[in-house]
Amino acid sequence: MSEQFPAEEHPDAVAPASSVELSAGGVGPWPGEHPDDPRYDPELLAAGDTRNVIDRYRYWRMEAIVADLDEHRHPFHVAIENWQHDLNIGSIVRSANAFAADTVHIIGRRRWNKRGAMVTDRYQHVSNHPDVAAFVAFARDAALPIIAIDNVPGSVIIETFAFPTRCVLLFGQEGPGLTAEALAAADAVVEISQFGSTRSLNASAAAAVAMHAWIQQHVRF
Repeated sequence: MSEQFPAEEHPDAVAPASSVELSAGGVGPWPGEHPDDPRYDPELLAAGDTRNVIDRYRYWRMEAIVADLDEHRHPFHVAIENWQHDLNIGSIVRSANAFAADTVHIIGRRRWNKRGAMVTDRYQHVSNHPDVAAFVAFARDAALPIIAIDNVPGSVIIETFAFPTRCVLLFGQEGPGLTAEALAAADAVVEISQFGSTRSLNASAAAAVAMHAWIQQHVRF
């Protein structure tokens, strides 16, 4: 546990899309003749596209967006324990989509509250594992080091931790954090430095911070 990994730049890492989005409120019907491109959805071209997608994907079919994302997803995964039907899971899925995580793994209950995902789960690969043992078996078979994010004794502060290129970031429930079984299975435990009076960050906020820490170490800008 608390093992350090050498930092590497992922060879397939891509620069992020422009942060200046011109169609945040959606777009109306396509002006003029419709493009002859199978990626475009005829209904969206005719009626307009108000989905929460970046400009690049305006009017695209959902399947086309997923296929394009699959071409440049990052090699880190995200896992969340789901024993209490935590409302943060949807927000974590949304952040995983924003940072182009490979897959989100739900450990425990298959059902989870999707409201916070803002339909981004349609574009993000989500997998379920019935328990921690099944998840750990998957991670070992896939050669993915398990990096637990929790502020427990023996953890390494995130500012000094070198995330492996391929890994799975593991998060616990709001309040209790990760289970003892999950912590014992981790290859490293990382905590996010805090400077105020609260004991812990909101689970979805902590997940976003950890994912962005991976991005800072492995994506070219």
